[in-house]
Amino acid sequence: MNKTDLIVSVAEKTGLSKANAKKAVDAVVESISDALIANEKVILVGFGTFSLKEHCERTAINPATKAKITVPAKKSVKFKVGRELADAVK
Repeated sequence: MNKTDLIVSVAEKTGLSKANAKKAVDAVVESISDALIANEKVILVGFGTFSLKEHCERTAINPATKAKITVPAKKSVKFKVGRELADAVK
C-alpha cells in the first residue's frame, strides 16, 4: 500500500472526499514528523510507538580496501509495534 492507496482507503472508511482524506493523511504524517524532529515519542495505543534512536560516531573498516573510515553520528527512527497490531498480524 502506498500513500495514494492509503488516501483512498481513508476516504472510503470515513466517507470523506479524497481531497479531505489527503489533507487528513498529510496532517497525521506531518504531526508525527514534527514530534520526532522535536525529539518526542509518538505513542499510538494499539498501533505502536515511534521514537528516535541516536547512533554514536564510530570507526569502521572498508572491506575492499581495508582502510579505516569514520562513520558519523546520526539519528534514525525506531518503530515498536503495539500489542493489538502484533496480535492482528499473527
